[in-house]
Amino acid sequence: MADSLPYELHEPVLTIDKVCISYDGVQILKDVSAEIKKIVRPGHKQGQVVGLLGPSGVGKTTLFCILAGLIKPDSGEVRVGDGMALKRGSVGVVAQNYPLFAHRTVLGNLLVGGRQAGLTHPEALEKSNALLKRFDMEDCARKYPVQLSGGQRQRIAIGQQFMCSEHFILMDEPFSGLDLVAVARVSDFITEVAESDDLKTFILVTHDIAAAIEVCDTIWLLGRERDAEGKAIPGASIQQTYNLIERGLAWHKNVTSTPEFLALLKEIRDIFPSL
Repeated sequence: MADSLPYELHEPVLTIDKVCISYDGVQILKDVSAEIKKIVRPGHKQGQVVGLLGPSGVGKTTLFCILAGLIKPDSGEVRVGDGMALKRGSVGVVAQNYPLFAHRTVLGNLLVGGRQAGLTHPEALEKSNALLKRFDMEDCARKYPVQLSGGQRQRIAIGQQFMCSEHFILMDEPFSGLDLVAVARVSDFITEVAESDDLKTFILVTHDIAAAIEVCDTIWLLGRERDAEGKAIPGASIQQTYNLIERGLAWHKNVTSTPEFLALLKEIRDIFPSL
């Protein structure tokens, strides 16, 4: 088993506080509460990577939209940093197919993000070039999205969102439709970016339990409680939180073959039917 590495949890970077929402009189989310805290590792920069898992139809998309600032809950709130209410644009959103402006170059796509963030052209250009260098894509600045691989498009989609949101990235099904090699590359890239700054925070909404365990430091399971007859009660909430750091599964390479990884994978798979 890989050892749990030294770390400290500091102030919250994002707080979900008793979020509730209903559609057409049906409760979708009820008292959803969770917290992401800044992780501090001695001698390392370490951002946060949180996986949001749950069965289809449980409300993940609704919570995704709330976290993105696209819809407002009926009650409760999402706060960033030291208590400021989340506003639209506070969290960057990377959709499943990494949509980019097809008629703009890679650099042009990043500059659009900078303009939306209110940056001047010189500021946006400086930040875009810095992101291209960080993502090792300086040679692609004048290319168009159609000329990029899927992995390159994902990098630019993430970079575009970092032009708008300095720290928070919400990703919808980042592993969907990828083979094992591509999943590993995506996981490595997310880890690489998260380790560039203590406040870099990824929230991954996914069905891929194994990939989530491999890349995340925390996993939230969204599900519904059951009545005495085993019937789901409307209104999903966070039913379980897994600290992968304490389990020795975070920040280590090649954990997928360890007994601890396989045991957690089985544990979560076994819980899914009851969520």
